[in-house]
Amino acid sequence: MWKPDRDDARPLYVQIADYLEQRIAYGDFPPGSVLPSERKLAVQLQVNRSTIIAAFGELRAMGIVESHVGRGTRVSMMKWGAAPRHTPNWSRYAEGGQFLPNLPFMRRIREALAERPGLIDMASGELAGDLAPTEEIATLLKEHDYTAYLGYDNPQGSLPLRQAVAEYLLRHRGIRTTESSILITSGSQQSLYLITQCLLSPGEAVAIEDPSYCYSLPLFQSAGLRLFRLPVDEGGVNPEDILELYRKHRIKAVFLNPNYQNPTGAVLSDERRKRVLELAGELGLPIIEDDPFSLTSYGDMPPSPLKSIDQAGTVLYIGSFSKIAASGLRVGWMVAPHAIVERLADARQQMDFGLSILPQLVAGQFLRSEHFAPHLDRLRTSLQFKRDLLIEAMDKELRGLVEFEAPSGGLHLWCRLLPEVPEGKLLEESIAAGTVFVPGSVYGSDKGYARFTFARPKEEDIAPGVACFARALRSLI
Repeated sequence: MWKPDRDDARPLYVQIADYLEQRIAYGDFPPGSVLPSERKLAVQLQVNRSTIIAAFGELRAMGIVESHVGRGTRVSMMKWGAAPRHTPNWSRYAEGGQFLPNLPFMRRIREALAERPGLIDMASGELAGDLAPTEEIATLLKEHDYTAYLGYDNPQGSLPLRQAVAEYLLRHRGIRTTESSILITSGSQQSLYLITQCLLSPGEAVAIEDPSYCYSLPLFQSAGLRLFRLPVDEGGVNPEDILELYRKHRIKAVFLNPNYQNPTGAVLSDERRKRVLELAGELGLPIIEDDPFSLTSYGDMPPSPLKSIDQAGTVLYIGSFSKIAASGLRVGWMVAPHAIVERLADARQQMDFGLSILPQLVAGQFLRSEHFAPHLDRLRTSLQFKRDLLIEAMDKELRGLVEFEAPSGGLHLWCRLLPEVPEGKLLEESIAAGTVFVPGSVYGSDKGYARFTFARPKEEDIAPGVACFARALRSLI
């Protein structure tokens, strides 16, 4: 991101005015569009707000922008004295379309992390850089000569990767499948997008957990689906709730995250797993199983996925590299009947002609390498240590203010806040104090909950991050 040069002889406000004028000339801010607020620009460019006010004043003096109380600063429709005759109404286009934007809290979190690089990130659901197998992948890149054809690949994904995923699923998850029943995706979210867009129709009803990561994804609403909730307790969802929703609303699919559920960390009990599969078989009801966290289990044996005991072929299984290796590789997979794989591969080819071949080759080599198992061992140990650091800090800073159950796997701690405070104000106070978390309503829960990710921050930042949140919470009590 551009920053003014403090060694430049020109005043800071002049540099900023020149920079904004250039972006306006390039069309980044067309006539009529609103410039970022004075506060936001001041934070992004690391200057005083008065400097931004002076820069806006320069632009107003040149007739490039106009400022109105309550409406912000806009690029003039009479830019440089020449009235544009056919400038599209880009604001209307930005608000149009069928694909909905992210939820406001998620956009605010993303904005805060971009504005303040030093913010302690307890919101992003991904591994920290030091948990990724960076050295192992660098070794593989040196050992293997990646001289394969770099054109468009099979729309299902690289054959060597699909073969490696089939071996991995059998060895680590007890799932028997073949490469022809595997679709490589850019991650779990793309898998869910393809399912909602290609296998379901607008107006159809589906069941999701409550609270649920799925609720945070506007892609369900963008597809025009009607969402019905399945309450989650310490043993996961109640299968009889699925039956009731089917009878009342004729739900077409059930989306489940049975192992270390996001955000609660709950694990679907063995008894309930069997009953869910029985119901799915009786009703002919597809179960979409999202299983990103199983191999983060802190015990010796992670819970088995539903797919491994699926006798009727009712489960579509989704997995990903993001939570066990590196989200930046953008490699995930789906196991489904071949007809479904062909349908979704065809749709994905229309979107992007398939994924980049190089990350697929690297991921396939890593899954089959001697580095994979030791990496998982280190990952589990590190995550458990970080979880314990977070719990220790919670007990010290927030005793009597929050309640939670320690998860036995996954990346998150789900907390109930005992004082009643406004979620929006708590998030803003927390950002001001130096840390960021995810308010529980993002996942469809009642107000008064929060999700903290312990995988993303550095070990030394966990306690200070909790202390920042504690100050923010106490300031609102």
